[in-house]
Amino acid sequence: MRKLDRCREIERSLITKYRETIWHPFIDAVSRYKLISEGDRIAVCISGGKDSMLLAKLMQELERHGNVPFTNRFLVMDPGYKEENRALIEKNAALLEIPVEIYDSDIFRIAYGQEHGACYLCAKMRRGWLYHKAQELGCNKIALGHHFDDVIETTVMSMFYSSQIRAMLPKLHSDNFEGMELIRPLYEVHEKSVLAWKRYNHLEFLQCACRFTDHSEMHDGGTKRQEIKELIRTMKEKTPDLDQSIFNSIHSVCLDTMPGWQHRGVKHSFLEDYDRADGDG
Repeated sequence: MRKLDRCREIERSLITKYRETIWHPFIDAVSRYKLISEGDRIAVCISGGKDSMLLAKLMQELERHGNVPFTNRFLVMDPGYKEENRALIEKNAALLEIPVEIYDSDIFRIAYGQEHGACYLCAKMRRGWLYHKAQELGCNKIALGHHFDDVIETTVMSMFYSSQIRAMLPKLHSDNFEGMELIRPLYEVHEKSVLAWKRYNHLEFLQCACRFTDHSEMHDGGTKRQEIKELIRTMKEKTPDLDQSIFNSIHSVCLDTMPGWQHRGVKHSFLEDYDRADGDG
């Protein structure tokens, strides 16, 4: 009974204490971006970290109490976790009463064997594996735990390091798995709210379970994403709404002011119709 009581407390916190900072942004993103439709079978992908575990709990609550009927499958892909990391995932799943299905793979072993691009290969293989398994289980969507901070950090990173203005979409169709779609229901949930919920409920989740970083010098503090995270945090000290402005900007792109852009893989230039446009000088 103690475990059941604990789980109910955690569930209640989502719709009471964190109603405005987690539950409402979650519901708003699902509605605003039309992430879930009647009859969907969604594979909620769980890595064991705070974001994916929160996502699983929110999706479970929405399936139980939402107005649109759909079903969840809670999918854990073990790419080669250490025993203690897998045990922690299983422990948290039991505590939160999330009926996870754990499947083994050897992705860490394959990616670790690459001299260059191990992180990119690992991410690509994991995404492909999740799509494949979800489709095999009869699902038409996979749900990932990317949140608000991931969205704005990706936008800034693309400008700084990839010479592109590129955002992270709340949903997209798979190019390689017909009929499959990826959704990001935490799109409007801030990471600080996820951390607050975790601490309030005294929960401990996986940090980084990657075996590659266990044997390299590239820890979280040295990644480009961490650099951008720190930059945004510093700038917010003087401009508190900076992160929201970045988020709003990707919803209000003005192509009339862009010298170049890309649409459906085709590059365009403002010169294409420059002489036909009525300028204001």
